[in-house]
Amino acid sequence: MAEKQKLTRAGYKKLEDEITYLVNEVREEVKRQLAEARAQGDLSENADYEAARQKQAEVESRIKEIELILADAEIIEESKANTKKVGLGSTVTIRFLDNNKEQSFMIVATVESNPFSGKISNSCPLGKALVGKTVGDVVEVKAAKNYKVEIRKIEIK
Repeated sequence: MAEKQKLTRAGYKKLEDEITYLVNEVREEVKRQLAEARAQGDLSENADYEAARQKQAEVESRIKEIELILADAEIIEESKANTKKVGLGSTVTIRFLDNNKEQSFMIVATVESNPFSGKISNSCPLGKALVGKTVGDVVEVKAAKNYKVEIRKIEIK
């Protein structure tokens, strides 16, 4: 039996919204593009038809991927009680000990991860090192070049 995919409520909702958009809007647009390309005649050398078929394959693949994630998802409830230890849904402020800079990250599931918007996976090296720790803990992050961080604050936003 496969392990359940853990998601925050916001991450689950985002995937639901994405699948709704793909099914109701993108899929219909691709059908329209395929119909227009077929109307042009010979499909063997029709670049528009090939592009539409490629887009259709990408859309259907993403829909299937999201369906599988949602079917086996476990929503992790974020509550004020979770501010004692770092976990999924926690926003953690850390201080990098090598340069004294502080930065905040939200710990999310792998499918929700987006480091550029401050969301890191609970399975990336930094996320793994932080999960289960408390304010004041200094943790070593196992990466290509190991480094240490201190947990300054844990909150739920």
